[in-house]
Amino acid sequence: MLTAIQTDLAIIKERDPAARGLLEILLCYPGFQALTLHRISHRLWCSGLPLLPRLLSQITRALTGIEIHPGAQIGHGVFIDHGMGVVIGETTEIGNRCLLYQGVTLGGTGKEHGKRHPTLAENVVVGAGAKVLGAIHVGANTRIGAGSVVVRDVEADSTVVGIPGRVVHQSGVRINPLAHSALPDAEADVIRNLMERIDQLESQIISLQSGLQDLAAGRAPKNVVPGEAQNLKDREIIEFLEGSQ
Repeated sequence: MLTAIQTDLAIIKERDPAARGLLEILLCYPGFQALTLHRISHRLWCSGLPLLPRLLSQITRALTGIEIHPGAQIGHGVFIDHGMGVVIGETTEIGNRCLLYQGVTLGGTGKEHGKRHPTLAENVVVGAGAKVLGAIHVGANTRIGAGSVVVRDVEADSTVVGIPGRVVHQSGVRINPLAHSALPDAEADVIRNLMERIDQLESQIISLQSGLQDLAAGRAPKNVVPGEAQNLKDREIIEFLEGSQ
């Protein structure tokens, strides 16, 4: 357990530029405090004590705002940044060097017994407010964007965004776990592609209508410049999508 605590301290110093010293981490980092108390309650849980581990986990929740069931298995070098509102269920498994932000839920679905919470492999980053639900597996080096809801297995080296979570593969690319601004907006990309397709179809329709009118009037048909069909609402949508980049 001492080795795990030392690794937790080291990862905070590595990943948080605001961490200025050991004493500050010990006294002012609720994520570290919650993990340390969890390691004690988990050992008691594995010893078969019926009530004390749960009582300790509830005390930890009151002190830190982080709820970790004593049955959860958490690896070394895990960092819960800020941490308020984090919930980690009983059968959750978290690999080494994972990073969780505030409001994250690693929860179960249904009322079945046995394995019902997610498994995170090593180096997984879960953004603020994200929900990972059910007995699913999230592969190593995966990033889950803030506010995403993940309910299916995720392969390694992936980025997951949206509700429900959609996967964008980035295999072989080393990812900075703190670079949240680099997350893609899959929904905006789809809307942008649809808008471009609609503009093309509208331009073709206008071109055909104009050509028929010109032929009826005995004139040579003229070409319509793509994008001529854009109206004010189209421009408003484009401005909205550009703001998502």
